[in-house]
Amino acid sequence: MSFQPVVPFGGYAGWSFLSRTREAQQEAFDTSAALSRDVRYFEDNIGKIVSAEDLVADRRLLQVALGAFGLDEDINNKYFLQKVLEDGTLDPEALANRLSDKRYLEFAEAFGFGDFAVPRTVLTEFAVEITTAYKTQQFEIAVGNQNPDMRLAMGLDRALADIASKDTTNDGRWFLVMGQPPVRVVFERALGLPSSVGALDLDQQLAAFRDKAEARFGSREIAQFADAAKREALVRLFLLQSDVSVATSGTSAGSAALALLQAGPAGTGGLFGLLGD
Repeated sequence: MSFQPVVPFGGYAGWSFLSRTREAQQEAFDTSAALSRDVRYFEDNIGKIVSAEDLVADRRLLQVALGAFGLDEDINNKYFLQKVLEDGTLDPEALANRLSDKRYLEFAEAFGFGDFAVPRTVLTEFAVEITTAYKTQQFEIAVGNQNPDMRLAMGLDRALADIASKDTTNDGRWFLVMGQPPVRVVFERALGLPSSVGALDLDQQLAAFRDKAEARFGSREIAQFADAAKREALVRLFLLQSDVSVATSGTSAGSAALALLQAGPAGTGGLFGLLGD
């Protein structure tokens, strides 16, 4: 039987336990037979893949490729995925650039099928880069099967550290937060914003997020979350707000969020809709 992560408590107490034991639990999880087979298959075969069509035609490779970006639910959307990959990211009108969920942009950038004459799949370090991310994401999914809020918190710490250090404008970092559903859900809950804020004009959404961040953390900018202590404070606030939600309604905010994230591929509406043509 494969190793199952241990999450004995909910809320911030559970997060503290998971933070202390995460490295050891991840190592144990990585040794599971099924995961090891998937990783080995990807590392042995991805170097032979030179087109998006080739990738989507091999379900085992595609499973790992998508899993590395938290896009596991899209495994059957082959035409959509091929289009995302073939368009690349250099053209502002490329599909990945027009989708509000920026995980697809990261996916397309990583493989480089539409951006370069020779894709990144042939690079020596590429396979390990993807399988390392895949193992991390699969561990987070396993944790999320026990406590969805913990999965969101784990993904937040990793994704937000990257976003906060991006070489872009302050507004650009906020748009990246707003465009990654798992990250956005944590911010909405922690800042006390309703999910309906997503129906507002983008500039109004931006103002709402920035104003609430300043009220809670003393700064309007995402760059503050390059500090691990600030990220931890955000996670703590998210989990405390989630506990309040459970106490008052009996519904986990994380459960509702993950149900939303698994609703379907980009382009079907809601958080996954197009920013506009």
